[in-house]
Amino acid sequence: MHVASQQLSLASSRAATPVPWLVLLLVSLFLAGRFCPIASARSPKSNGNDENKNNLPPSTVLWSEAQPGCTFSRDDDGKYRYGLWSGDVGVVLAVDAREAQIIRHRIEPIFGVLLTLRYRGAGGLDAIPNGITLQFMKHFNVVQTSLDPDAYVQKVQADANALDDETRRAIAKHPQEKQVREARLQDYQKSVTELIEFLNRNSLRPAHLDRANPQVSGWVFFSTDSKWLGKWKAQEEFVLRLPLDGKVFEFPFKLPPEEGELLLRKRE
Repeated sequence: MHVASQQLSLASSRAATPVPWLVLLLVSLFLAGRFCPIASARSPKSNGNDENKNNLPPSTVLWSEAQPGCTFSRDDDGKYRYGLWSGDVGVVLAVDAREAQIIRHRIEPIFGVLLTLRYRGAGGLDAIPNGITLQFMKHFNVVQTSLDPDAYVQKVQADANALDDETRRAIAKHPQEKQVREARLQDYQKSVTELIEFLNRNSLRPAHLDRANPQVSGWVFFSTDSKWLGKWKAQEEFVLRLPLDGKVFEFPFKLPPEEGELLLRKRE
């Protein structure tokens, strides 16, 4: 009985004494956690502050008649003009008062605006008319990118050639319709020629602006051939956006600006 009591006492004392290797393990883990942070717990800091700034979207310069640097006019040539200056760069958006009605009389369903870009700085500015968009606010907010004039000329010419071939095949099958079909084709080809000449001569093109050449103007067109663009409303709302000089010049406008307004071109 005495021996058993001694064995029980020895066993209890052993259980109460910490095992040396376990103590060392706990201490090492504590030190590792204190001085060696786990890499996956936080992504390493990067020196990409400049890179992050470069990835930021360009600032928007919004046209508003009440803001300094913004102008609006109803002119004798039948156009509304919206002007916007920011720093050394100015943009004037001109749109025909009847643009939404004129579309249906064109051989192609395109919406046109006249843009004038101005520069008054001491250096220079590359004005490249890429990425210009027009948003149709009352037609599911559809956004159309401006048409490339050269590519669009090729499309118009290809369509004209296709119609010419189609007309000749139709005349071969129905000789009695020759006069009517040829007259229709001639009218179409005349309109195509006029449109191509206008696009080649008056489209907005890339330009370098400086003191010697401070301004460039040209027409920009947008296709309205979309299932989301339905019948025109009595008053339409648009937003034109033009990337330029590291900014986005944004023009919200209405046609007409006031409901029921009728702006007529002054006779010369």
